Amino acid sequence: MASNGNRVHRDQYDAVVTDCLFCRIVAGEIPATVVTETDTTLAFRDIDPKAPTHVLVIPKEHHTAIGDVDPVLAGQILATAHQVAKAEGVDESGYRLVFNTGRDGGQTVFHVHCHVLGGRGLTWPPG
Repeated sequence: MASNGNRVHRDQYDAVVTDCLFCRIVAGEIPATVVTETDTTLAFRDIDPKAPTHVLVIPKEHHTAIGDVDPVLAGQILATAHQVAKAEGVDESGYRLVFNTGRDGGQTVFHVHCHVLGGRGLTWPPG
């Protein structure tokens, strides 16, 4: 784990795993319905879905906000999100990727995550 931005220092990892819901899912301490996994990302079903397809894609490494993620990892998150859309059968009909960042942006778990939403018509603006 790197030590710049909001990335977690190696010696702080245990505290983050204890405090962060998504770190605990990555560590296997909390169960999740996994859709797909790569070396750097994990995708699992949202426990309170807002659409027929609602999957969260997270980096396995803790980052607080999308702006803290290096471009390579951001690309891996997006690639995993597209794999999820294909696997869920919404890649051709359409889907939405959402990153909520900060309290005013609607972020409630402060570990970067991308919502993959689809399976029905999605309205705009999202609200």
